[in-house]
Amino acid sequence: MIEELTLRNIGVIERAELAFSPGLTAITGETGAGKTMILTGLGLLTGRRADPALVRAGQEQGVVEGVLTARDEAELAEWAAASGGTLDDGALLVGRTVPANGRARAHLGGRAVPAATLAELGDRYITIHGQADQQRLRSPAHQRAALDDFADHGELLGRYRAAWDRLQRCRADLADWEATAARLAAERDRLAAGLGDIDAVAPRAGEDDELRTRAERLANIEDLRVALETAWAILSGGDDAPGVLGDLSRSSRALGGVARYGAEIGDWVSAIDQAITLLSEVANELGASRGELDADPRLLDEVHARRAQLAVLMRSHGPTLDDVLSWAERARARLAEIDALPTSRQAVAEEEARARDEAERLAAELRESRRRAAGALAETVNRELRRLAMRGAHLHVRVEPTSLGPSGADDVTITLAPHPGAPPLPVASAASGGELSRIMLALEVALARRPGDHTFIFDEVDAGIGGSAAVEVGRRLRDLSRVHQVVVVTHLAQVAAGADRQLVVSKRVSDSGATTVVTAVSGAERERELARMLAGDESTTALRHAKELLARADVGP
Repeated sequence: MIEELTLRNIGVIERAELAFSPGLTAITGETGAGKTMILTGLGLLTGRRADPALVRAGQEQGVVEGVLTARDEAELAEWAAASGGTLDDGALLVGRTVPANGRARAHLGGRAVPAATLAELGDRYITIHGQADQQRLRSPAHQRAALDDFADHGELLGRYRAAWDRLQRCRADLADWEATAARLAAERDRLAAGLGDIDAVAPRAGEDDELRTRAERLANIEDLRVALETAWAILSGGDDAPGVLGDLSRSSRALGGVARYGAEIGDWVSAIDQAITLLSEVANELGASRGELDADPRLLDEVHARRAQLAVLMRSHGPTLDDVLSWAERARARLAEIDALPTSRQAVAEEEARARDEAERLAAELRESRRRAAGALAETVNRELRRLAMRGAHLHVRVEPTSLGPSGADDVTITLAPHPGAPPLPVASAASGGELSRIMLALEVALARRPGDHTFIFDEVDAGIGGSAAVEVGRRLRDLSRVHQVVVVTHLAQVAAGADRQLVVSKRVSDSGATTVVTAVSGAERERELARMLAGDESTTALRHAKELLARADVGP
């Protein structure tokens, strides 16, 4: 609830400090005194748009500060911790600064936060019911939540949401399976195609080097033949030359004839003979190679074609032929893994179907309960509306099936027939601002069952009514304030008399300008304020009537 509200330089308010009752607080005062600025300040604390025009004339900035408390202090501490702030003696400090020029700033628990954070906090703890503020009557989600609150669907909704979460997981699993299956199929096709290309070529390790050498040999066959012929002729001798082997043989014979004259000569002869043997082998190989050399260009074309096949593989899976062979080995192993994986989606699809059936079953149970509760809620609210001077109005709550979602499979629509014979219309279109506030009051009273930490703020709830209807409005506000904090801006003494605390907003005019002052009244001061609200003056009759109202409300002067 809101314990305190401080406003500085907001509109006509130079400075105002308001302390609210845990029960019902009534804000009263003459028209134009500045009550709207208090609501504006509360709106700023709940993340509403900050207009620089709100800053009091001549001031650099306006400031709104609030002190929030809750029965569940731990939850409040979580809000502070999420923003990096802390509680102050169990209370959460909320602030908004609006400069005359520049960007507004928001604070929570002593830390700067986005205005959206204050909006989330306000949605949890504060509801403002005034013209253009009937969020729960405009939003289908809020209307469904109101019906679920009335029907006490907490446990059933919990079971449905668990089933919905399971369905979402199963849908994700099925989608993952299908995506994985498609990915694996694509991977298998890619690997198989690559292996098909490699197997069609059937490369061997080192084949690229062999082919390179062979290609160079075939490309230079004439140079090679000339070199072999020359070397062979030099070793074996030609038509006009004895050849190296012949010369070595003659050298060996010459030295052999004188070998008896020195042991070293025998060694020389032996060395020459070994050279003759080695060079004879070389000459024979050269001679054989001469005959084997073939300058057939078709052979070179075949080598080039084979090398081109290997080059294509190396561009795709290389850069080297060893890389190609390694890729093929890995690809065969990966294909074996893919082929070993389960290929049936049946088990995953069956699990998703079971989860969907469970969610649909609980959604149907929820729909049936909502339809029963819809009639009871409409009856309860309509009974309240008759007491609130809306006797001819009739509220309808319609539950219609839709697709499965996080909150079930229903669209909940609250409509209002403003008078007998009129077609039901969305309540935001069928009712005036004051009627909207009374509808929300009736709805909140119907929903109020357990004490909570929420604050309800009503503006214009008394528009266009008086007499016994005003008394009923006061009673309903007081009933609601027994379980939640309620703040009401009112012009009716019958409503204000039932409040636990009454704050009077008044305007004081001086040479320096107009200033709004907020004062908590009690005792004789409160009687005089109620008399003014009743009769516009403090006559004896009006004061007596004010005392009667206080006594009837059982709050005392």
